[in-house]
Amino acid sequence: MRENEWETAVREPLASAAPDVTALVLVDGAAGTGKTWFVKWLLALPELGAVPRLKVTFTASGAVVLRESTRPDMTASAVSKTGSVRRPAGTRPGALVPPGPTPLKTSSLGELVTSLDTGAPVVLVAEDVHRANEQDAHALRTLLAQPPAGLRAVLTYRPEELASPGLVLGAPVGYPAEMSLVRLRLGPLDEEEVRAMAVEALGEDRCPPRFVARLHTRSGGIAQVVADLVAELKTAGPLPGGRADSIGRDRLTARDVDEAAVPLRLAELVVGRVAALDDLTRRLAWAAAVLDEAATEDELTSVAALPAESGRAALTAALSEAVLHEMGVGRYGFGTPLEATAVYQLLPGPVRRELHGRAAEALAARRSVPWAGLARQQFASGRIADWLDSVENAAREAVEAGDHQLAISLLEDTLAHPEVRESNRVWLALMLARIAYNGLRSDQTVEVLRRLVDDPALPGAARGEIRLDLGLLIGNQVGRGSEGGLELIRAIEELSTRPALAARAMAALALPYWPRGALPDNLIWLERAEATAGGSGDTTVQAAVAANRVTVLLSVGDPDGWRLLEQLPRESDDVRILGHSARGVTNAADAAIWLGEYATARELLAEGPKLAARSGHLYVEQGARGKSLILDMMTGHWAGLTAQARALVTELGEMPLIAGHAGLVLGLLAVARGEWTQVGTWLSAPDLAGDDSPVPLAAAAAGGRIRLALARNEQQTAAREAAEAWARLQAKAVWVWATELAPWAVDATVRAGEVDKAREMVDEFAAGTEGRQAPAAVAALMSCRALLAEADGAFPEAAEYFRRARACYQALPRPYEAALAAEAVGRCALAGNLETTAGISKLATSTKELEVLGATWDVARVRAVLRAHPGAERRPPGRPRYDERLSPREQEVAELAGAGLSNREIAATLHLSPRTVEQHVARSLRKLGAVSRRDLAATDRGGKPGPGYP
Repeated sequence: MRENEWETAVREPLASAAPDVTALVLVDGAAGTGKTWFVKWLLALPELGAVPRLKVTFTASGAVVLRESTRPDMTASAVSKTGSVRRPAGTRPGALVPPGPTPLKTSSLGELVTSLDTGAPVVLVAEDVHRANEQDAHALRTLLAQPPAGLRAVLTYRPEELASPGLVLGAPVGYPAEMSLVRLRLGPLDEEEVRAMAVEALGEDRCPPRFVARLHTRSGGIAQVVADLVAELKTAGPLPGGRADSIGRDRLTARDVDEAAVPLRLAELVVGRVAALDDLTRRLAWAAAVLDEAATEDELTSVAALPAESGRAALTAALSEAVLHEMGVGRYGFGTPLEATAVYQLLPGPVRRELHGRAAEALAARRSVPWAGLARQQFASGRIADWLDSVENAAREAVEAGDHQLAISLLEDTLAHPEVRESNRVWLALMLARIAYNGLRSDQTVEVLRRLVDDPALPGAARGEIRLDLGLLIGNQVGRGSEGGLELIRAIEELSTRPALAARAMAALALPYWPRGALPDNLIWLERAEATAGGSGDTTVQAAVAANRVTVLLSVGDPDGWRLLEQLPRESDDVRILGHSARGVTNAADAAIWLGEYATARELLAEGPKLAARSGHLYVEQGARGKSLILDMMTGHWAGLTAQARALVTELGEMPLIAGHAGLVLGLLAVARGEWTQVGTWLSAPDLAGDDSPVPLAAAAAGGRIRLALARNEQQTAAREAAEAWARLQAKAVWVWATELAPWAVDATVRAGEVDKAREMVDEFAAGTEGRQAPAAVAALMSCRALLAEADGAFPEAAEYFRRARACYQALPRPYEAALAAEAVGRCALAGNLETTAGISKLATSTKELEVLGATWDVARVRAVLRAHPGAERRPPGRPRYDERLSPREQEVAELAGAGLSNREIAATLHLSPRTVEQHVARSLRKLGAVSRRDLAATDRGGKPGPGYP
C-alpha cells in the first residue's frame, strides 16, 4: 500500500549510502498508523538481510531487546559467548537472559549502545522512543551525536505523546553534518488505501464504495483501526431482508460500519487518555464526544458549561494530552468518530441528555444550521417536536444537494422510532416514499413502507400513495417485478379518488419488461393510463405516461416511438417532469440496444444521465451505466470491459437490474474467452435466470447458457434450455427480444433432431418481428434461416444466408457476431465442397477478427477447424525446435487451460485426445514455470496479456 512511498523516502537513501556513512530515519505517527508495519518492511529489505541489527522496543515499564538472527558483536560486558544479553550489574552472577524478547533495566541500554561500534555497518531500531526515560533517551542522544561508522538508526514514536513536543529524545541532538537524516511521517490512509485493506480481507464483492467511504470516515484512516474493524466485519451476515440468492448477498453496507463495536485497542487508548484528565478537561472531552463533529472553542466550552477561561485551559490540556485534535482552523474534536463513540458510550444517561440539550442550542446558533446533526441532538435531549422539524429540513436539504441516500437514511431512522406520532408518521412516510423512488435500493425502506401500508389505522388515500411508491421501489430498485406489480394493482384500487396517482400506477403496469402478463395486457394498462391521465389535468402525471408510452412502443420495435420520444419535455423547469423525461430517454436507449440501433443508443445514453442528474433521479442515472456495458459488449468494445463490469457489480450489486446488465456482460464474455467456470456465476444468477427476471436480459442470458451447453456437447441440456426460454418469449410476445436467443435456440433444437420444431420457431420469430424497426432482429433471422438450410444440407443457400447475416452484423456493427457468421460461411463452403479456397479464407478472416476481440476459445476452435482441413496451409516438413518457448499448439492449450477449461473440453475444442492435451498442459507448466493451471491465464505469446483483456 505505502511501500512505494517508503521505497523513495527511505530505501533509496539507505541503499545508495556508502558503507561507512551514518543514517537516521525518524518515523512519527499517531497510535495505529503503521509504525510497526514499517519496521517489519524495513528489516525485510534484502540489502539489510546480512547487516547485524539490534531492535529495542520501549514499553511503559522499560525497554525490551529483541535479539535478531544477525546481531552485532557486543562487548563482553553486555553479551556472553553464546550471544545472549547479560543482565546488568547487580543481578545474580551467571544468570543469562533467556532467548526471545528480553526485559532490561534502564542502565543496560547504555551498555548495548556502546556495543554498536564494531567498525562495520549495523542497524539499530528503537521503537516507541516517546516512552523512553531520560537515561535511555540520553544514551540514544549520545549515540546519535557521535555515531559509529556505518550506523543505520531507525526511531519510531508518537508525536502526540512526546514529553517535550517537537523533541524526539527529550532534548536537542547534535547530529553530525555528514549524517543522512530522513523524517517519515505516517498519517492516515486515504480512501483508496482503506479500500485495498478491506478488499484484501473481505473480498472485492463485499466492499461497495459506500461501505468503503463509511469505513474510511469512521476509522479516520488509522491503519490499525481499519484492520480491527475489518476483522470484526468479516463475520457479518447477509443483508437484513435481502434475498439469500441475490447477487451480492454478502455485501457490507455503511450501516454495518455504523453498528460495529469500537475496536478494543482504540477504546482502551482513548478511554485511558480521558481518564487521566482533570475534571474540567474531562467535561470538555465529554462535550466533544456528544457533539461528534469538529466544533469551535466557544461551542465546546458552552456544551461543557464551563466559564470561558476554564474552557480555554481545558481545551489546551485536551490538545496537549492528545485527547482532542485541531481539525481545521479554530475547530477541534476527536481524531476519529470511533474515538468519540468510545467516550460517549461511557457517559451516564442524565449527563448525556444534559449535554445533548446544550449541543442542540450550540448547533442551532450556527449561521448555516447543520439540520441532520441538530436533529440528532434534539432527539437525544428529548425535544421530539423540534427533532421532527429538523429531520424534515435535513431531508429536504439532502435532496436539494443530490444526496438522496442521506435523506433516505434520515427518514428510515426517524420512522423506526416509536416516539413518532401517527399524524407525523404519514407525512414522513410519504416523503420517504417519494425520495426512495428516485434513489438506490434500500431494503429497510421497503420494510418501513410495507409496515405502514399494512397498518389499518393509516388513512386510505395516504395508503394508496405510499403503496404506489412501494410498488415502484420493489419493481425497479429491488428487482421483483411481479411483486411490485401486485402492489401497483392494489394501489390503483386504493387511489380511486385520486386519478392522477392511479394513472402513474397504470403506466408502470404497461411496461412489458417484466414477465408478468403478456404484451396485450401491458397495452390495455397503457390505454387506461392515458385515458385517466388525460382527464386528470395533471401535467406531471401526463409526462410520466408519455415517457412510458415511448418505452412501450420502442420496446416492441414500433417506429412511432421515435417520433414520440422527440416530444418529451426535456427543457422543463419542473424537476418532476424533467425526471420522467430522463426516464423516458434512458428507457429509449435500452430499447435501442435490443433493437440494434446502436448509434442512437449511444447518443441517448449520453443525454439520459444528464437529464437524470438535473432532476435528481439517481437510480435512472446509475442504471444507464449498466446499459452502456451491454452496448459496449455488443459493438465490440471489449478492452477493459470485464474490469468495468466487475466494478459496477461491486458498487451496485444490490440493485438487481443494474447488476444484471453487468452480469450478462461478464457471462457472455466468459463464454467467448473460454472462462467457462465463471459462466454459471453470472448467467445462472437469479437476476438473469429467475422466474421474475427481466424478459430481454433473461432471453440473452439463456442464449449464452445454450451456447455453453452446445460447446460442451450437452445436447439435451441445450435443447431443454432452448425450449424453456422460447416458451417464456411466447408468453410475453415481444419478439424483438428473441434476437439474442433465437440463433442459439434454433441451433440447439436442430442438433436435438427436431428440425420441424426449429422451423416453427423461425417462422414465429419472423412473424413477430415483421414490420418492426429492429435491425438486430433482421440479422438474427438471417442466421436462423441459414441454420435451417444447413440442417437440410442446402449448403449454398446456407452460405448465402450467413453472408447476408454477416453483412447485417457488420452494418450494425456487431463485430463478434459478424466474425461468427464469417466462420459459418467458411464452414458451409467446406462442407458442401463449394469453394475450398474461399471457405478457408473465411475461416482465417474469422480467426483474425475473433483474435482482435480477445475471444480466446473461439480463436482456438476455428484454428482447429482450419488445421483439420486438407486444403489448409501446412507448416514445412520436419519437426520445428521450440526449446523452452511454447509451440503454437501448446500456447493454445495453455490459454484454454488458464481460462478454466478441463482437458476434456480443450480436447473437444481442438479436436485432440485428452491424453495429448494433458501432455501439452504439463509441458506448458514446465516451460512457463507455472505452479497451477490458473497461472497459465496470465501469459500469452511472449508472456504478454491476451488481447481484449482489461
